[in-house]
Amino acid sequence: MAPFGLFYLVFLIGPTIYMIVASFFNTSMVHTDLGSFAGFANYAEMLTRPDFWSAMWHTLQFTIYTTPPLVILAFIFAVLTNRIRRGQWFFRLAFFLPFILPSATISLIWVFVFTPATGLWAYLQHLLGMTPGNGILANPNTAMIGIAIATVWWTLGFNFVLYLAGLQDIPRELYEAAAVDGASNWSQIRYITIPLLSRTTTLVILLQIIASLKIFDQVYLMTSGGPGISTQVALGLITGTAFTDNRVGAASAASVLLFILIVAVAVIRQLFDRAAARREA
Repeated sequence: MAPFGLFYLVFLIGPTIYMIVASFFNTSMVHTDLGSFAGFANYAEMLTRPDFWSAMWHTLQFTIYTTPPLVILAFIFAVLTNRIRRGQWFFRLAFFLPFILPSATISLIWVFVFTPATGLWAYLQHLLGMTPGNGILANPNTAMIGIAIATVWWTLGFNFVLYLAGLQDIPRELYEAAAVDGASNWSQIRYITIPLLSRTTTLVILLQIIASLKIFDQVYLMTSGGPGISTQVALGLITGTAFTDNRVGAASAASVLLFILIVAVAVIRQLFDRAAARREA
């Protein structure tokens, strides 16, 4: 385990400690040292900056848009695929294949889809008798929805595979016994599948929320935070503060605040798991 431990220490633990330390200093990209001590001034600045709260809201907005469909659709498609006796490999490949594509490829595909007048979305609008506008990504009210649609299509396969693995661990005898007793397909899903997949569901929800809170690639490549700052997310603000404004200390403070939010989500999930375990006991 030593090689992995060294890699983990150098590239994750080390930068995390440096981030926390730098958040208390006026660290800059143009200086080699930490700079002058700032105390909690960087945190106070971020907590009073309107663009910071705007970026946090856009991050939360993206999380709200993507988490429910990525959990519900993954569960539905996994249940349907699990009932197929032959050719399951095709559906596993079809759903998981987009997930292995790099974010740059996904962004280019969906920028083309949403291109005004010539994109596939505009073509669909023509077929439906609708008048194409300036495009989903060009409208501040719909740009985040367009990014969310691209993300759902891209990452659905990961949750799908997790659910499918959980379903295949459920003994088929339970379904056969329920069918003999006259239980409908919906009753089997409600009273067997959903309860036995509760731990998988909590894991999927946790991983999805954390991944959504760390959104950056799609936004940067598809809209660059625009139009205006309508899709500026937390990591986009942090990146701009650190590498455009050269204010590593302030960016580190914003990173720590986002880190605290992610840890809080993980802790809440752990508390729910312990409460569920006590109820089962």
